[in-house]
Amino acid sequence: MNKYSEQKFVGERALFQSCEVELNDCTFAEGESPLKESKNLVINNTLFQWKYPLWYCANVTMENSVFFEMARAGIWYSDHLKIKNFTVQAPKTFRRCQNVEMEKVEMPNASETLWFCKDIKMKNVSAKGDYFAMGCEDIDIDGFTLIGNYSFDGVKNMTIKNAKILSKDAFWNSENVTVYDSFISGEYLGWNAKNVTLVNCTIESLQGMCYMENIVMRNCKLLNTNLAFEYSTVDAEVTTRIDSVKNPYSGKIIAKGIDEVIFDNKEMKAENTEIIIRDKAKVCNLY
Repeated sequence: MNKYSEQKFVGERALFQSCEVELNDCTFAEGESPLKESKNLVINNTLFQWKYPLWYCANVTMENSVFFEMARAGIWYSDHLKIKNFTVQAPKTFRRCQNVEMEKVEMPNASETLWFCKDIKMKNVSAKGDYFAMGCEDIDIDGFTLIGNYSFDGVKNMTIKNAKILSKDAFWNSENVTVYDSFISGEYLGWNAKNVTLVNCTIESLQGMCYMENIVMRNCKLLNTNLAFEYSTVDAEVTTRIDSVKNPYSGKIIAKGIDEVIFDNKEMKAENTEIIIRDKAKVCNLY
């Protein structure tokens, strides 16, 4: 394996089509696509300061390294990536990649990041930016913080545990998503999604869980959540009061209380949705 230590690389395609390379304490300064079409890379304590550093790469292990702001669109069309203790200051990182493992990764400028990727594992990752993880498939996340709107649009086959997600329009158009032990806050949660399950979660949402097919909730809290479940098939067990429920399509809703249940669309039949109130004093304006 070729080894480079404490070196500074400049110019376009500085190490183009490298193979079997180890980098330690190096810097990639001005110059696009320094490691394009490279494979079998071990990267440690290395700084990337310019655009498109890792495109069409394979078998990359990276630790304790940094993508600075100008290292935008940093990792595209690459597969078999293992990334740990990594800071990404640049947007649009990770596009159409496969077999991606991330642990202890910080992405403070994650706008349009992680798009159309497959086979993703993330542990203790934080991100800030809109349109995170659009169109991804086969995702396993444990320990996650996100601040940014329109996240997880169109994802399929995803499990998330121990997350804090502050995101308007999260999980739109998604399919086969399970969320455990997490907090989610944001307007219009989950619209047009299919087969979404929330377990031991706390949700805050204006008009959340609408236009959904098979939204399941187990032992969840709904805080400041109104006009929920409109046109959705729902199976919800909620341990708190719900501000309001509007026009559910069918299913069952169990809650501590519901301040208002609204059926103002003649196509939505109240008898198709069973509503069970655990605290009868918490029911107001049914139908």
